[in-house]
Amino acid sequence: MQSRADQPLVTADGPSQSDGTSWSVRMADSMLKRHPVSLMRWRYEDGFLVKAIEQVGLRTGEARYWQAVVDYVDRFVKPDGSIGTYCLADYNLDQVNPGKLLFPVYRANGAERYRQAICLLREQLRLQPRTHAGGFWHKLIYPHQMWLDGIYMGSPFYAQYAATFDEPAAFDDVVHQIITIEQHTRDPKTGLLYHAWDESRQQRWANPSTGWSPHFWCRAIGWYVMALVDVLDTLPASHPQAATIIAILERTLAALLAVQDPATGLWYQVLDQGDRPGNYLEASGACMFVYAMAKGVRKGHLPPHWLDVARRSYQQIVERFIQVDALGETNLHWTCGMAGLGGDPYRDGSYEYYVTERVVTNDPKGSAAFILAAVEMEIGNLGDR
Repeated sequence: MQSRADQPLVTADGPSQSDGTSWSVRMADSMLKRHPVSLMRWRYEDGFLVKAIEQVGLRTGEARYWQAVVDYVDRFVKPDGSIGTYCLADYNLDQVNPGKLLFPVYRANGAERYRQAICLLREQLRLQPRTHAGGFWHKLIYPHQMWLDGIYMGSPFYAQYAATFDEPAAFDDVVHQIITIEQHTRDPKTGLLYHAWDESRQQRWANPSTGWSPHFWCRAIGWYVMALVDVLDTLPASHPQAATIIAILERTLAALLAVQDPATGLWYQVLDQGDRPGNYLEASGACMFVYAMAKGVRKGHLPPHWLDVARRSYQQIVERFIQVDALGETNLHWTCGMAGLGGDPYRDGSYEYYVTERVVTNDPKGSAAFILAAVEMEIGNLGDR
């Protein structure tokens, strides 16, 4: 466990791009070596990584990245449109996230099995248990709970479905999910969003008055702001709540800016408690924030000054977290391996819980977020190339 005072820079071998290859390409290639598609599972982490690799392909035009997307989808989607290892009855929003990859393959191929797989995931959302406020439970095993993570896991897929199959009411539900969780997790003092909300107030981690979990976890808000910019890709600009989603994005980013570490432009694992022992600058959340800021500016949702914030943070991510090893592979350090609430063994959401979860190198969640941030920087030729 590292504290603010002793967290080292990643300097072994140094971050280097002497061959001129972009960081997104280097990380995508390195991750495909470490995590080949043939060993991936239908789970949110692998779907997130392949989605990031797809974006590298769109930027570079290199066919190998598109092939990774096709190979991933075909690894799971069966001739009858069922999805290997997926279980609808789990009502687990995490299992919806890889479904975003079905849309481009379906557009390119048109095979009925891909459409059926998309509709299978849509059926889960149709039946997903909800809070009384209409928000999706994060999972069946976490009753009455909305988690920030779940907005990323379900909403971009849901919005793509609405656009692809002309279901305007689904856009309304997507917006409702985003607004509902902000209303129930936003701290009125800081504007930061708590990791989760328990409508029943029955969980040991839940505030008995508000249902809030105890702390502001870096990556949870990262998932949320990424979801907003991705939903805005398909939410019609004419939608009556489109401006509301953009306003939520900007005020959430403003709250993040207020707790940004002034010395580095990065963010702590527990966002508002950087001076406490054990806290550390966390990589995946910072990459997610950079992605949301840079993409928000590029798409015209945010004013240009957010690009300056993103640029500074991205440069620090590269300097502090990226290492190119002796084999030429690109590594991302200082990613929180996993964090959640409840379950068995029980995760109480305490400060000590968040800062003692293992810190890992080359976790797909962190590496995928870095790839997405790098692609946004490279699109505008704004970061190191």
